[in-house]
Parts: sequence; C-alpha cells; structure tokens
Amino acid sequence: MSFACFLGLDFGTSGARACVIAPSGEIEDLARQDYGELPEHEAAATWREVLLQLIARIPAGLRKRLAALAVDGTSATILACDEALDPAHPPLMYHDARATLEAAAIARAAGPEHPTAMATSGLAKALWLKKHLGPARARLYLSQADWLSAQLSDRPMSDFHNALKMGVDLDTGQWPDWVDYLVDVNFLPMLAAPGTEVGLLARPRARALGVNADCLVRAGTTDSIAAFLAAGVTQPGEAVTSLGTTLVLKLLSQTRVDDARFGIYSHWFGDLWLTGGASNAGGGVLRRYFTEDELRTLSNRMDPEQDTGLDYYPLTRTGERFPVNDPDMPPRMEPRPEQRLDFLQAILEGLARIEARGYTKLVELGATPLSRVVSAGGGSRNAAYSRIRARYLGVPVHTAAEHEACYGTAWLARWGTALFPGYRHG
Repeated sequence: MSFACFLGLDFGTSGARACVIAPSGEIEDLARQDYGELPEHEAAATWREVLLQLIARIPAGLRKRLAALAVDGTSATILACDEALDPAHPPLMYHDARATLEAAAIARAAGPEHPTAMATSGLAKALWLKKHLGPARARLYLSQADWLSAQLSDRPMSDFHNALKMGVDLDTGQWPDWVDYLVDVNFLPMLAAPGTEVGLLARPRARALGVNADCLVRAGTTDSIAAFLAAGVTQPGEAVTSLGTTLVLKLLSQTRVDDARFGIYSHWFGDLWLTGGASNAGGGVLRRYFTEDELRTLSNRMDPEQDTGLDYYPLTRTGERFPVNDPDMPPRMEPRPEQRLDFLQAILEGLARIEARGYTKLVELGATPLSRVVSAGGGSRNAAYSRIRARYLGVPVHTAAEHEACYGTAWLARWGTALFPGYRHG
C-alpha cells in the first residue's frame, strides 16, 4: 500500500462532511451532504445512510489506503438503543430541553454547578429516555458520535468529550458512583480518551465499502472540538468561536471552569482545559430571514463600525443554553427596522454581544484571560461580521486556515491521543 491516509467524518446540525488527509495534513478529498432539519423519526436512519454514502463517495484508491478514521457529532444528542444498536426512540437533539425533572434530580446528586445539571445535558436526556422506555427497550445510551462510530466498528465506546455531558469523572476517566445510581453504568458505553484505538473497521463493513481491512476506528469528539482542532490553536488564552447554525465558544485554559447556572463546562484537553459553552443563537437565525445572496450583498454595504443601537438576542426558538441558561428565554428581535440592511446588522451585533458576554463570563469564573479568537464555520467568512465581533471582543480576531470540523477529526484520526498535551497512556 502506498502512503496511508486518514478520514474525518463530521455530523453537524444540518449536514455531514468527510475529509481525507495525507499524513502531512494535506487534504486529499472533501465531500459533504446536507440533510437540513430532519423529522425526528427520520434522523437516525438518515445519519446512518449519509455516513455510509460519504465513505462510499471517497475515491476507491483513497478508501484502500485509509489507515484510521474518526467521527464527531453534536454534543449531547442522545440515542437510546437496543442490543443490536437500533434506536428505540427518535434521538433527543442537543437543544432538546424536555428533561427538566431529570436535570433537577442530577443537581441533587451532583450539585447545581455540574455540567450535567441542565435539561439539555446528555445525562438528563438519558434519564428521560430511561423513564419513558424502560430497560426492556433501551439497553444502551449513546451520543450521536458514539452511535455512528459503533455502526462502523460494532464496538460502542464514548470519548471523554462526548461523555462530559453524560457525567464522566474527568479526574478518573470513569463513570462515577452517582451516575451509576441514576442510570446504571451497564447501560452506558465504555470510556476512552479521544483518539484512542477502538478497534478495526468491522470486516463486513470494510468489504461492503471497499475500505482497507486494517483501517482503525478511533474514539471521536464533538463537532465544536473538532472545529477547534482544525483551527490549530495551541496556547492558553487563545479561543475558537464556531460560527455555524449555533454559536460555540472554546477557550484554551490552564484552569477548569464548570458552572451549569450559565451553561459553562470544561472539556478534557490533556493537561489543559477547553472551557466554554454553546448558545442556541447563530447562523440558524440568519438563514430564517435572509438568503445567501442577501447576506453577501447586504454585508458588503454595511458599516460595521457604526452601531444600530438595537439590542437583539437572536434565537430561532424559545430557550437558551449559554451564556444564559434559561429554557424559557424568548427571542428578542424587536423593534424591526424598515431597512433589511439595518435588520441584518442588528442580528450580527446581537450575536457579537452574546459571544463577548460568553468570553467575559468564562474569565470572570477563573479561565485564562482571552488573548485571541480564531473563527471557524461559515460565519467566519463574513468580513463585516468579523469587524463587528472584533469591536465587541476587544482582542484580535482571525480566520482559521481550515474551517471544516471534519478536517480536525481527520487530524484526530491521524494523531490520536498524541494531539493532547501531557497525555499519558494508562
């Protein structure tokens, strides 16, 4: 076999992407498939179909050279599965906030500041599913990335990033006793650091897809951390804002910060921490009101240094996670100006305020002070929006060289746990 290559698969809110890289990081192939906002009963089947389609679309020569792959998915999107890994209930999506009673029970067990003590946490959703399905129908609770990886390896396993909102103890890398009490860890996957070798791609799957039979499946990550990895940020104080359907902030910090009251949590990153949160605001609200052509044309006419004076909180629906954790928070999109240019700028200013407020709250709670922000995702390509954000943030704002989360996941497939500073096996 000629030089090996590595595959990253990214499953986001509205579509999936695949990236194949050479050992040096050079991109060999990129593919994407949009699926939009899926009916909940179709979501899991669509994800599985798209997963296989994306791999099958990779050129045959590259498929034969795949040495490893990894999958990322939306954080705290949870599936309840039977023993054959078939969903017993439609997935509960990342922003689903129905599990309010379950979140209260978690807060009593783990404390109100724990990252699982939110109605949108993965553990709260697992408890809701347990209550409504019972052990006869639900035998395993998996995140989106866990479940998709298991479709390829037949080995359900969760990484520390996806397991954070399921209650993993990051000091021990295990499920704690209080999680066992609430949900029974026999119904949860085994745990591993992101990038750990899960096993080989299952032989029947490898044959059907025409993939190298020795291709490794590595434990994956969340979509926002994949975007962080793609951006190449390495120094404490540097941050990545993912400007996609939602707005996700990740600040590399020497200090761990967790506070569910504000939707703040810290991910394991070797001997550092990725502290941040995910707002329900983001590009989704822009797509509701503007076409791509309008966004481009109006942004080119905008004066980003002159504020509109409008105080929007642009949400697509009721409920916010960060930096305000309030499932009943309504969108604030009034008054509506006569000019669509002013309406767009007011939304962009509202998004910038949320971002600035988020980073300010992280630092107030003890994270390493913000020194630089790297932007990833579709919104990072809007120059006017970048200038508005720099004005609100008060630090340099740069655009990531690589925008796609699937590139970061391919990098994880390439390097595994070696990506994380200070990590030691065992």
